[in-house]
Amino acid sequence: MVQVGRSSSGLQFRAFFTLRPMNFYDKLNDRGLIQQATHPSESSKLFGSEENIRVYTGFDPTADSLHIGHLIPIMGLARAQRAGHHPIALIGGGTALIGDPTGKSEMRKMLTKDDIANNMAKIKTQLSKFIDFSENKASIVNNLDWLGDLNYLDILRKIGRHFSVNRMLTADCFKSRLEGAGLSFLEFNYMILQAYDFLHLNREMGCKVQIGGDDQWSNMLAGVDLIRRVESGEAYAFTYPLLTTSDGRKMGKTEKGAVWLDGEKTKPYEYYQYWRNVPDDRVGNCLAFFTFLSNEEVKELAKAEGAAINASKEVLAYEATKILHGEDEANKAREAAKAAFSVV
Repeated sequence: MVQVGRSSSGLQFRAFFTLRPMNFYDKLNDRGLIQQATHPSESSKLFGSEENIRVYTGFDPTADSLHIGHLIPIMGLARAQRAGHHPIALIGGGTALIGDPTGKSEMRKMLTKDDIANNMAKIKTQLSKFIDFSENKASIVNNLDWLGDLNYLDILRKIGRHFSVNRMLTADCFKSRLEGAGLSFLEFNYMILQAYDFLHLNREMGCKVQIGGDDQWSNMLAGVDLIRRVESGEAYAFTYPLLTTSDGRKMGKTEKGAVWLDGEKTKPYEYYQYWRNVPDDRVGNCLAFFTFLSNEEVKELAKAEGAAINASKEVLAYEATKILHGEDEANKAREAAKAAFSVV
């Protein structure tokens, strides 16, 4: 861009400047996808460099399918890959043996190793619909591979000494349980193990960034703090907002229950209809969170009001279904919806 002006001496001059393109972190921020960040300016600078950043998110295989509550961090990894970075999807084969107390009013059902192995296989297939794991473009790892070999005394001496019990007890992920049904010692260790996951990935794979839902903030802070204490290394974390209804309830359920990513549990047409029927005041957020449309397209579609918002909902439903189930299934779902609700 060229701008012509006049100096104090009256001589004409020309200034040449270009706007710096937004990097992965800045684009997420502009899209409303960052809720909290440990080091905002440093994170923006990191992703503004030429470095190929390794970014990780963890998924515990507590069921044989992920659901749309997992979609925001999944899409985050997919966006990172599209921005030229290296996503790491961690499947918690080890942490699933304990269970994350976050958001749970009581202890999770204990799973067998066979249950976890079956769940992991299906989850890997689902993640592959969003992230390209071929040719070392992304990594998928199982934390049982390193947690399973830990010596309890070593972990207490080398890792446990960096954790303050007083500080842990103030974490949001523990508060509700302490005020209600109580927290088992088994679950109390979950934060330490998740922090150790980040440390391991930092050491072995050069991973500097963890991303996840905002309900994981306390666990993610623990990982960043552990790396900086033990390795004096770079570590960053930022969270995505949790998608909620206008009255504060988590979105992602219908009368039939959770909206699954498994096409047998939630059929493509049902998946399409879920997005087609989101509340009007959540259409903009859903377009930003769950599609790869540009920020400009999202903002334009989100402007629609009244009956016009239905066209934006159809775009949302089609784009979200296409990402998960493919273009053919998205087309079928759209045509079936038109046929079912057309006015004769």
